[in-house]
Amino acid sequence: MKAFVIIPTYNEKDNVRNLTVAVLAQDADLHILFVDDNSPDGTGAIIDDLVAENDRVHVLHRSGKLGLGSAYREGFKIALSLEADYLLEMDADFSHDPGTLPLFLSAIKESDLVIGSRYLNGVSVVNWPIRRLMLSYFASVYARWVTGLQLRDCTGGFKCFRRATIEAIDLTRVTSDGYSFQIEMNYLCKEKGFRITEIPIIFIDRHAGSSKMSGTIVREAVLMVWKLRLRSLLASLLGK
Repeated sequence: MKAFVIIPTYNEKDNVRNLTVAVLAQDADLHILFVDDNSPDGTGAIIDDLVAENDRVHVLHRSGKLGLGSAYREGFKIALSLEADYLLEMDADFSHDPGTLPLFLSAIKESDLVIGSRYLNGVSVVNWPIRRLMLSYFASVYARWVTGLQLRDCTGGFKCFRRATIEAIDLTRVTSDGYSFQIEMNYLCKEKGFRITEIPIIFIDRHAGSSKMSGTIVREAVLMVWKLRLRSLLASLLGK
């Protein structure tokens, strides 16, 4: 079993070293693939040092800030080429607890996609401003209403895929970024009949750095769910 934790980074110099230690300590079969978007704070150079120190750490350097969705798409392709059996998504800021990783690796044995849910048992979010919390919570409600996804947390970014799940999805069709990328991937897995499991997590607001949330990301998600729904309806009408 080889599992790759794919971690996009942009200005995360205060987190990447401690995060690497914490992630690799969870399981001897875990590898990390950082996807750094040319962070101006020197994050990329720190990651290069980590790669030199440990053969379970890998990095993709990109030319600039190209988006979360594209970071995961490129990360998936590299992890597959490195013979990953499982592919995990994780934030770089410790909002996702590395100690939860063994729970994902256990749950994925009976699933095709495992999602870490902030809303499975009430609301498990710490230190978020109420406005951000309400935006996230009702974004999941909205996505569930439009798409029919039977998930408590449609937008969460702490996840684990089987290799076969990613291989079955045409990543060239996945064009969204931000948390709409998470909705789109969940929806494509649902369309293909994959087994999707949610496990409870506690989400803690970032340790250091600044949030990447923007109005553009929110607007993209609002439109994306309707695109998914309409695309599915059109395929049904055409008998595909």
